[in-house]
Amino acid sequence: MALACLAGLLGVALSAAAAHIPGADSLKTAAQFLLFHAPAILALLGLGAVGLARHGLARAAAGLLVLGLILFCGDLSVRTWLQHPLFPMAAPIGGFALMGGWLVGAIGALIPGPGRREDRTPT
Repeated sequence: MALACLAGLLGVALSAAAAHIPGADSLKTAAQFLLFHAPAILALLGLGAVGLARHGLARAAAGLLVLGLILFCGDLSVRTWLQHPLFPMAAPIGGFALMGGWLVGAIGALIPGPGRREDRTPT
């Protein structure tokens, strides 16, 4: 949860920075990704905690989203400010981690958690 909140904080900070730096389209993209994914991470953790998604898969999905944000947004930010990549292929690896997080989240939502019963019979 703390990492999701940090993503939101960094998204706001990068949005502000991008507004003051001419040609900072990469920072705008990084800010958008951070701001879009922060609530998704919180939702995954919450849904997993209450059993509306498979707990372990929801946590794994949230972890993949955090990893993806670090690599993708980190690479875009470092490229903007330091004029070199975080490391070769950081952004694409981060992008795949983000896509993987969304896929794992979908799977976690489709597989009932132990507290959910899909086969309720009327009484």
